[in-house]
Amino acid sequence: MININKNIDEIKNNQALIEFKGVSKNYANGTHALNDVNIRINKGEFVFVVGASGAGKSTFIKLIMHEEKCNTGEVIVNGYKMSKIKRREVPYFRRTMGIVFQDFRLIPNMTVFGNVAFSLRVVGASSKDIRRRVASALSMVGLGDKARCYPNELSGGEQQRVGLARALVNNPQIIIADEPTGNVDPEMSYEIVDLLTEINRRGTTVVMVTHEHQLVRDFGRRVIMLEKGRIVADNEEGAVQ
Repeated sequence: MININKNIDEIKNNQALIEFKGVSKNYANGTHALNDVNIRINKGEFVFVVGASGAGKSTFIKLIMHEEKCNTGEVIVNGYKMSKIKRREVPYFRRTMGIVFQDFRLIPNMTVFGNVAFSLRVVGASSKDIRRRVASALSMVGLGDKARCYPNELSGGEQQRVGLARALVNNPQIIIADEPTGNVDPEMSYEIVDLLTEINRRGTTVVMVTHEHQLVRDFGRRVIMLEKGRIVADNEEGAVQ
């Protein structure tokens, strides 16, 4: 039996949900994506990750999600050491986080309800539980009246809010938002971050990758800045240059 509450006592005693310890990642084509990264993101934080294209932001996120493995160092997420996690544990590990993508990644032939419910059906949740949790997630993102719509009937901002509801529906401990405002207009960008802020206020740790420095300035949260695979700033007041 797989213990999905792995190292809970450790988490309670050590509030770090994400730790990078001396992490470096090199790709076969010679790209040095991350170089000796040391970072700690605690339970309940809201963190922006910023940097130019090629700075290492995508690799940073992929290592958290266990889509890539580091060459040296250790990545620990939610009590799991990524170097030691077993293949059969990975699906359980990923259920502890919700992912919001820049390109929405909605299933076009499914309704809004179906898209949000999909991950619950995969894990065998009851119909009653699915209805309750999907309704709650859609209500939180302001789409309670859009459950029967299809993605092509929604604006870009509405599609991204569906993506956010889908990330929320499993009650994750961590939300990873990878450029979630990249395909929406400026006004909707602020609405998306407002929603993420409210989610964070309710106790969920949020890590948001973005290139929108004005957005980062206006929300004033912790900012980790990457440059050429290294952390060049970690400003807990949220200021960026």
